[in-house]
Amino acid sequence: MTDRRRWTVLAVGTFAQAATCCFLYGGPMLVPALRADGASLFQAALVVSAPMVGLLLTLIAWGALADRRGERIVIVAGVGGAAVVLAVAAVVPGTIALGVLLALAGAAGASVNAASGRMVMGWFPPRERGLAMGTRQTAQPLGVAFAAIGLPPLARHVGVHAALWFPAVLCAVAAGLVLLLVVDPPRPARSPNSVPAASPYRGSPTLARVHLASSMLVVPQFAVASFTLVYLVRERHWDPIVAGRMIFGFQVAGAAGRIVAGVWSDRVRSRLRPMRQLAVASAALTALIAIGAATGLWFVVLGFGLAAVVTVADNGLAYTSVAELAGSEWSGRALGVQNTVQNVAAVLTAPVLAALIGASRYALGFAVVTVFPLIAIVLTPVRAERRFEELPGSPGQPVPAGDVAPVDAVQK
Repeated sequence: MTDRRRWTVLAVGTFAQAATCCFLYGGPMLVPALRADGASLFQAALVVSAPMVGLLLTLIAWGALADRRGERIVIVAGVGGAAVVLAVAAVVPGTIALGVLLALAGAAGASVNAASGRMVMGWFPPRERGLAMGTRQTAQPLGVAFAAIGLPPLARHVGVHAALWFPAVLCAVAAGLVLLLVVDPPRPARSPNSVPAASPYRGSPTLARVHLASSMLVVPQFAVASFTLVYLVRERHWDPIVAGRMIFGFQVAGAAGRIVAGVWSDRVRSRLRPMRQLAVASAALTALIAIGAATGLWFVVLGFGLAAVVTVADNGLAYTSVAELAGSEWSGRALGVQNTVQNVAAVLTAPVLAALIGASRYALGFAVVTVFPLIAIVLTPVRAERRFEELPGSPGQPVPAGDVAPVDAVQK
């Protein structure tokens, strides 16, 4: 594939992921409207967490299907299905129906999480994977940015349900673009007598530690994403639309931060050393938010803004590391596991933290959040990664696009 075409595939895959992230992770932008309709903070958090519940139930299955059938058909089916379900949610009344349909949309939209990451790993060589996966991971903050700029005014003027036409249209357009422009990466040739690759989880805890460390870093990410808008509106009395525009800017900066983190990892030939350093920064910023919330001083807004950039920057590093360590035959399933573990943390963060914060205990909530990146610092297996630096397919090693580190090599 020419350079221009593979970058087209990356751009379309990123847009498809951003379209699903608009409703998967942008749901907190509907919290003020849900509360205005009479829902408590806890009830609203349950509704906007519903898409991630559906996503959790299907991630590994979508990843296994991508390993067997290819990425393009999986993405088209899932994202197109999410568009249909969101369109139904836009016209069917009732809070319970809304939650159920959002969960179904999340189950369908999960397809792009595993398949688009696997596609990136197939088309880009290791020396460019940090940049490519960092670019692909801009989808999450860009999706939240779309939600921040579109959902609050729509929810105010046409209602929470009708506002879902916005992500429905985005998903429909994304599915069409993938169908027209995306090509599956070539798969390594296998001889008829070859033995299937062994599980990369067997004999080494490295992948499991990467999964756990990145799940710890999801907690500050989703704490900031879920509560920035409601904090600015209810505690600092900002207008929801103005606050949404501010968060849009935060999310765009966060998207740029993911690309920078990916390039950084390519330059230093490591995914996990930068990931651990970002965990240190996340702990410092959530502590700053806790102090600002306790004192009511202006720097709490600065803390939320910086944290919106830093807490999302590690995702691409973890995904790239997981795919490289898993190998080509297991990358879809490994990324499915990665997404599942991360989204378990994401689903739990909003309602648990909402219950802890209650009416206005934001200082206590973010003080607790600070503990999780501190745990990630300890869990991140940087020393284990160093054993793989000089193997073919490891960060910085020039191998043909579509190749990844052999599974049996990374297990030794």
